[in-house]
Amino acid sequence: MPQFSVSMAWQSSSVALECDCLAHRFGNAADHRVREPRYPSDMTDAEWAAIRPLLPVPGWLRGRGARPEAYCHRQMLDAISYLVDNGIKRRAMPADFSPWDRVYAFFRR
Repeated sequence: MPQFSVSMAWQSSSVALECDCLAHRFGNAADHRVREPRYPSDMTDAEWAAIRPLLPVPGWLRGRGARPEAYCHRQMLDAISYLVDNGIKRRAMPADFSPWDRVYAFFRR
């Protein structure tokens, strides 16, 4: 599988974040652009390491059908925390996040 990495502009340029979410490991998340962390509500690496094992396994990995996920789980959780932190309408989400309807569908699951 191809590795996913992004340089973190707000940290030193030598630090790279490797996404290990299920959407990148087994899905189609690598087909979408990379979003650099820029908001105070974005998760740190330590928070992501604690939350990642708690996420449910998608239905397509359990053999229940459906399509592989196309958006990074970490980016989805960052979008949800941005929405909750700032109290915005979900359709007013900044353009650097995934589309609002995909974020809302992830939140409902």
